[in-house]
Amino acid sequence: MTDETKTEAKPADTAERPSTIPPDEMARLTDEIVGALKTVSDIYELGLIYKVDIDDDRMVNIEMTLTTPNCPSAAELPQQVENAVAALPGVREAKVNIVWDPPWDPSRMSDEARTVLNMW
Repeated sequence: MTDETKTEAKPADTAERPSTIPPDEMARLTDEIVGALKTVSDIYELGLIYKVDIDDDRMVNIEMTLTTPNCPSAAELPQQVENAVAALPGVREAKVNIVWDPPWDPSRMSDEARTVLNMW
């Protein structure tokens, strides 16, 4: 028996379409979003950002997690992320969705964060 990846065909109206945002503009937006995320309390270096999507209307949807559901900054961090990204030129709106799957673990941290926290 061989392992095969099964994919389901999507209906034509929900199939993924190419972005109408020009590639150079998408690259600029992506770089600026990463820069904005890096300004918010180490969330990027800790690996708390799981996914960033930019739609054709320049709405940015961000999936992030926290190190634990009991994180003392749970109330502030998502709003700080939304504010930092929404303030960028060319971004219509930013929305953060907190997710718990997959759960965060220290392997998601950048080398810089590992060094600072002495977690090698």
